[in-house]
Amino acid sequence: MSVADRRPDSMQRITSLELANAFISEQIEALRAQIGSKKVLLALSGGVDSSVVAALLIKAVGQQLVCVHVNHGLLRKGEPEQVIEVFRGQMNANLIYVDATDRFLDKLAGVSDPETKRHIIGEEFIDVFAEEARKLTDVDFLAQGTIWPDILESEAGIKAHHNAGGLPADIADRFELVEPVKILFKDEVRVVGRALGLPDNMVDRQPFPGPGLGVRCPGAITRDRLEAVREADAILREEFAKNGLEGKVWQYFTVVPDFKSTGIKNGKRTFEWPCIIRAINTTDVMEVTVEHLPAELIDHLVKRITTEVEGINRVLYDYTPKPPATVEYE
Repeated sequence: MSVADRRPDSMQRITSLELANAFISEQIEALRAQIGSKKVLLALSGGVDSSVVAALLIKAVGQQLVCVHVNHGLLRKGEPEQVIEVFRGQMNANLIYVDATDRFLDKLAGVSDPETKRHIIGEEFIDVFAEEARKLTDVDFLAQGTIWPDILESEAGIKAHHNAGGLPADIADRFELVEPVKILFKDEVRVVGRALGLPDNMVDRQPFPGPGLGVRCPGAITRDRLEAVREADAILREEFAKNGLEGKVWQYFTVVPDFKSTGIKNGKRTFEWPCIIRAINTTDVMEVTVEHLPAELIDHLVKRITTEVEGINRVLYDYTPKPPATVEYE
């Protein structure tokens, strides 16, 4: 099985534990050869990709891995606490927690262009890593959870990915990249995660973009609209779990766009944001289909979100597949 920079057309898809174990053995050998006795820095979001990369590196180089969990203020409700609990408590990872919420949101203030937002978030991540690296010795490597669709979309000019090129020159010169799953599709990464012994709630966790809720808050990000996205997302995830959809639908999330409409609450006129729900299924992320939710569930979501989330007065459901849409709104 090749670990070349390009994914070979003849590469067999990883669909079994046997194939995953072969991939893991090859990657452990390659990681040890690449890293040697040096230290490697990893952005550990707690998502599937970075978690699998962390597990691979722990097997390959142990305590030479330094995991950094950056709270950029764009994470889902309760996510920083969950990441710390799982990785420090259960996996005994060498984890540094950095709360950079104000730093990120201050730099994003007033920025509405999607690509500019992505670049700001990506560059700020790298800056945070550089600062952490200065506190350590012998850190020559930067590990990333880049996967194959990231590379394809970046090369096609569809969208920029902070973990698929475009690193600032001074940072690129400082670190050598380590990307052990970059030739895998998302479903293959999950199989590898299971073979590594990661817990089901981590392996089956729905994907979450690097820029986080920043791409689900289209337009210039404000703290109140960001909080509306976060609270609506928490309600959606809670109801999916209650209705047996957790783990059965590949990805589901909320979006709160930067426009308002007239509504009525408690007999009074409101002028508030809409909340868009998106729920999709896929195997390779290149094409996605829309999950058709029961009408009763949609009615319940509408009631909860408009009642419990400040600033939301209507709920919409996105029925658009990929293509013509992409998974995220930005």
